[in-house]
Amino acid sequence: MQINRLFEIIYILMGKERITAKALAEHFDVSRQTICHDMDTLSIAGIPIYTQKGKGGGISLLPNFVLNKSILGEHEQGEILSALQGLSNVKTDATNQILQKLSTIFNKNMTNWLEVDYSG
Repeated sequence: MQINRLFEIIYILMGKERITAKALAEHFDVSRQTICHDMDTLSIAGIPIYTQKGKGGGISLLPNFVLNKSILGEHEQGEILSALQGLSNVKTDATNQILQKLSTIFNKNMTNWLEVDYSG
């Protein structure tokens, strides 16, 4: 899912000085072209992506970038967390990690309000 990948790319870039498109493509099991499209999407969204070609190049964030949670209002933050909670019942691993990270960033408690039992 693209939105999960975009959030995770931001966190990867925040935790690393630089990473190649090839490494990101392998991590997410997508093509390099998909990663390039994701970089365009993040740039359009206002994330300061910096790319450098050649040996020793790669993708990074501009220095001193901080993910600003104020770009989303309280209602929008709640909507994102609610949507991720719904998704976490279907695809738990990746979605739960993103849900925990965003809950921390938004300074909101995770409330497990929905539980789905797929057993027979």
